[in-house]
Parts: sequence; structure tokens; C-alpha cells
Amino acid sequence: MRVRFAPSPTGALHIGGARTALYNWLLARGHGGTLVLRIEDTDRERSTPENVEQILDALRWLNLDWDEGPIFQSERAPRHAEVLGQLLASGDAYYSNATAEAVKAYKAQHGSDRGFRGEPEATGAVRLRVPDTGETVVDDVIRGQTSFPNASMDDPVIARADQSPLYNFAVAVDDLDAEITHVVRGEDHLSNTPKQLLVFEALGADPPRYAHLPLLHGPDGRKLSKRHGAASVQELRAAGYLPEAVDNYIALLGAGFAADEEHFSTSELAERFRLERVSKNPAVFDERKLRHINGEHLRELGLDELTRRLEAFTGRSGLRGAVEISAEKIQTLADFWPLVSFIFDGPVDDPVAFEKTIGREGAVELLAEAREALAEASPFTQASVEAALRGVVDRRGAKPGAVFQPVRVAIAGQTVSPGIFETVALLGREETLARVDQALRRARGDAGAGPGPA
Repeated sequence: MRVRFAPSPTGALHIGGARTALYNWLLARGHGGTLVLRIEDTDRERSTPENVEQILDALRWLNLDWDEGPIFQSERAPRHAEVLGQLLASGDAYYSNATAEAVKAYKAQHGSDRGFRGEPEATGAVRLRVPDTGETVVDDVIRGQTSFPNASMDDPVIARADQSPLYNFAVAVDDLDAEITHVVRGEDHLSNTPKQLLVFEALGADPPRYAHLPLLHGPDGRKLSKRHGAASVQELRAAGYLPEAVDNYIALLGAGFAADEEHFSTSELAERFRLERVSKNPAVFDERKLRHINGEHLRELGLDELTRRLEAFTGRSGLRGAVEISAEKIQTLADFWPLVSFIFDGPVDDPVAFEKTIGREGAVELLAEAREALAEASPFTQASVEAALRGVVDRRGAKPGAVFQPVRVAIAGQTVSPGIFETVALLGREETLARVDQALRRARGDAGAGPGPA
């Protein structure tokens, strides 16, 4: 099996393109095949080196390696010209100066269902001859057979007047030369396939098998776009998703796995993926589901590896303790820093949280008592911190949240943090007491008051 991923480098690699790349990669790796990477860069204005690098960067991040390439379509111009000359010499193609108006007039004369047929000229664009009888049949692995009556198809233009090849011609020649056995791509290419099959037929060559993947929709049933959230691989990376989780999730989109099967390693996906099971119905990309799967993968990493990735993501070091106490609360790498930044940078300033929690009646007294209990806790470990704070709850007959939440807001400045006992223990006695003292002074409106309760 020889498959190819052939993106046009006109921008970031979108999620649909990433799924196409992944499906081809899974086929190659699961069947001992070869994956060819071809960059279809004939749009010279948009196919910049920066856009090419965006594609390669996305594939590398997704851990989708390739066996051959990248092959740049623009560098194959001599081969395209050679095959074009061959078709002109055989009479399977001809020069034509027919304009859009001429094609329209032809259809007015012969009927709108009749494909345009031109007369050979000395110069002009190059058109491929389409038989007047029979059908061109796309035998699609996913969709079955679709027939296109030849009589209804225009003789397609396969090269411009300057002899530069058009997409459907260049793609067919490139697939033929690369000995591609299976072309797996989005269903938006289905209308191109009959034209490419006609090129293979004119060259007397067997075409590859085609499989056109369903498009991706958002949860609202509309075509996936930025309004649904992240739309490209780079955006997913910036949002803190793991590449193995992205691979896992997008592999499921239309792949025909059982509803209760959702968590796979990339190697397991390669073993289990079957092109014949891919659905022809649109698949729904739901970022909430991706977050869930990402959280599962994240917690499988282990503390050392998760710390390494979070330090790389945040550009910070010395995060291991914070990672250890927060891992169960985050689903993406980007969730981490908003949750724990106060540990390193001091309490955040959330006046609403402060007033709602510490400004509540009786909260200052409970916080002051919690401060004294923590001052006496020895040794200052998670267990002793918990015992000290629960002691305040028991003595006061208070609800746990009435004691724990003011402590949380005092040390974090916000109502959300990792576990309160683990966080206090990680901060240490001195830093915890200093933050609580500052909160008490603020609550009492006395910036000059000394530390501790009055």
C-alpha cells in the first residue's frame, strides 16, 4: 500500500486536513505501507515557505512522520510538460481557445446536459478529450460507486495557454509516478475524481483506489469553522492539547469505532483502523469531547512527563510540586497556569471573590482562628494542615467551606485552586501565614495593623 498526503500550503493545517493526514498515516503504519508527503504548491502567491513550514510543523507536532518527501509539485513541471506533450501527440488532448462564452453557446446549441467538445486549434489552453459514450465510474471505498456520464462532462482544461498544468492533471500524473495505490482525501475532492480518472485512462494506466472522507461539522451541524473554536492544529496546540489526544480524537471522527471505544494510543489506532469502516456521513467535531479525551491522556503521562510538558508550555521551571497537586483538576496544559499562578506570583486580585468570601459575616473570625491553627501545625505537612483546619471546623461547629474557602481566597485571591490542604502545605508555613495576615488586614481596613489577629 502506498498512500499520500498532499496539502496545498495556503495557510495553517486545519483539523479536517489533519484528520486526512492521520488516516493516511494510520493506513501506512497499520499495513506496512508507505506514506508520501507531497506539497501541492503550484499556487505561487499563497504557497510561501512560511505556509509550507506551517504544514510541516503541524505534522511533526502530531507525530505523523512520512516515508518519502516532501515532494514539491512545482518542481515536477518538466515531467508534467512531458506527459502533456505525450497526450497532445496521441490526440487525447488538444489546443483550444474556447472561452467561457463559447462553452455557454455550445451548450445552448446542443443542450445544457451536453458536455462541451471543442475543435483542435494551433494554440491555446490544452483540453483533454472525453469520450462521447459510456461512463466514468468512481469506485469509492467509502461511498461505493458513483457514475458520471461522459456525454455530460466538458472536455476539461488540463493546462493553461502557457502550458502550466492545472490541478487535476498534475495530481493524476504525480499519483501515477509515485505509484500511489490509495487516495484518501476529503469529499470536497469528489467532483475532481472523474477528471483525474480520465487522465489515467488517456495514459493507459490503472488508477488508485479512492476514498473520500466525510466533512467535519460543528455541534450545530454546520461546516467546521472558527466559530466552533479552534480550527487549526496550531490553535489546538496553543490551547494546550496533547498531540496524542488530538490524534486519538480526530481518528474517531467517522472511523466507525464502537460508541464505547474512545481511548486509544496512536499505535492501537494504527492496528485497528480500517478504511472500509469509515462512515460516509459528516462527522461532528466537539471540542468538549476533545477536552475530555485530552484530560485522560494528560493523566496517563505520569508526574515527571507532565511536569516536563507543562514547563515547556508555560516557559517556567520548578513546577513539579504545583503539577502534583493540580493534575487531577486540569484537562489541558492551558488550564494549569490560571489554576496555580498564585503559588508563584502571589494572590490574584479578585475583589468580588474577596468580598463574597472573606467579607461575609463571621468569615474574618474564622480566618483568624484558622491562621492560629496553621501557625501551630507541626510538622507543616498536608496531613497536619488538614488536621489543623478541620480542628477549627469542629470547634466552631462550622461547615467546612466556611473555614476552607476564606483560607483559599486569602492565599490564592480567587475561589478556585488545587486542594486547599495540598496548596497550603506546598506554599509552606511562612508564606501561607503572610498571605493570610495580608488578607486579614485588608478585611479590617487597617493596612498598618500587624500580622495575625488583633
